[in-house]
Amino acid sequence: MNIITRPDAYGRAHSDKHEERKKVLLIASVASMLDLFNRENIRILLEYGCQVEVAANFSFGNITNTQRVETFRKELLHAGISVYDIPIPRRAADLSNIVRSYRMLKKLCENNSYQLIHTQSPIGGALSRLAAKNTRKKGTAVIYTAHGFHFYKGAPLINWLLFYPVEWYLSAYTDGLITINAEDYRRAELFCAGRVYRVPGIGVQLSDFYPDVNSRKKLRRKFGFGEHDFVVMSVGQLSERKNQEVIIRAIAKLNRKNIRYVIVGLGEKERMYRKLSVRLGIERNVCLTGYRDDVAKLLQMADCFAFPSLQEGLPVALMEAMAAGVPIVCSRIRGNRDLIRNKKEGRTVQADDVQGFAEAIGWMMDHPNLAEAYKRAAKKRVEAYATEQVNKKMRRIYTQYLQTEADERINRKQLWRNTSGKSTDNSGAIL
Repeated sequence: MNIITRPDAYGRAHSDKHEERKKVLLIASVASMLDLFNRENIRILLEYGCQVEVAANFSFGNITNTQRVETFRKELLHAGISVYDIPIPRRAADLSNIVRSYRMLKKLCENNSYQLIHTQSPIGGALSRLAAKNTRKKGTAVIYTAHGFHFYKGAPLINWLLFYPVEWYLSAYTDGLITINAEDYRRAELFCAGRVYRVPGIGVQLSDFYPDVNSRKKLRRKFGFGEHDFVVMSVGQLSERKNQEVIIRAIAKLNRKNIRYVIVGLGEKERMYRKLSVRLGIERNVCLTGYRDDVAKLLQMADCFAFPSLQEGLPVALMEAMAAGVPIVCSRIRGNRDLIRNKKEGRTVQADDVQGFAEAIGWMMDHPNLAEAYKRAAKKRVEAYATEQVNKKMRRIYTQYLQTEADERINRKQLWRNTSGKSTDNSGAIL
């Protein structure tokens, strides 16, 4: 876990000790999203000398364990970052917490002179943009990062009916809309946001991933795996969306004694997966590790990485497997397609195709030399998604809003309204 620290003298942006520091608020539905996906953003803003504050649900709904959430809170406070615990729910049906969170966010926005608000996650992003409507009129800039729209090619009709109108409406209250894959970027260009960007996710720290034969052997012994066992690994929340069930069924269909399936993560489907493994007679082949913070290390013992998600934005877990040099079998969906091309960097399969996953994993087992070519191609392709590359792009975006004074932003918004929503700025960009 990378530690957040405040740079000496508040970074290069504020060398004048009398200059007022610009306030920035980062908002997400849950604290784990800030922890796992926004550490670099926080670090960049601290380097720029900003007074950073964060708002998220630190109490429930996180995909990391309670200890890590509390450690993250303490780390933020130690770095001088104000923390607001807002009960933003993960489900829109939780109306009580929806209303409560909106009121708390509105009060927070209106009681502070924020230069910039950066928000993300569907519910958190919606509530915070509504809460900041009046604040924007005073010059606060609002950026929203869409980590994968819920409407996409192949999505259920209900997703389009519910989420598309909401995102389209809220884009009018969005100064910068950051997308993380090609499909979402093309669609967002048709919205009403001031600027639209495409940034390749949060990136991956390539230096964290390196082959270590000794570590591989030790890890496999620790987990009780033999030298000739074929280890398939998945990383992610145990949920319907992550769809690990299809791999469990594929493992059972393969019916090979030396195959082992390791699922790393927490989630509501854990009990169901254990029961399914028993029912299929492969409970000794399936290992659920729970939450782990040493994924880079664990990947060293894998022979194949299975990623069968039904929906993704631009998956970090998949990028990490690419960086680790593990042959990949994944679902043929938005986000995954941006990273893995079938029979080039790995094998892609329809998300619900048990037989297809079984055949792809079996092929990896039977053709280890050919799978090596996928590994090399994936490691090369993921270089464009390195953390350093993403940080350069986020610095450019933040700079645009931190260097633009409030009066100028108000004038731009008035110009936008006077031109019936047609931006004369032409500043949306693939960064």
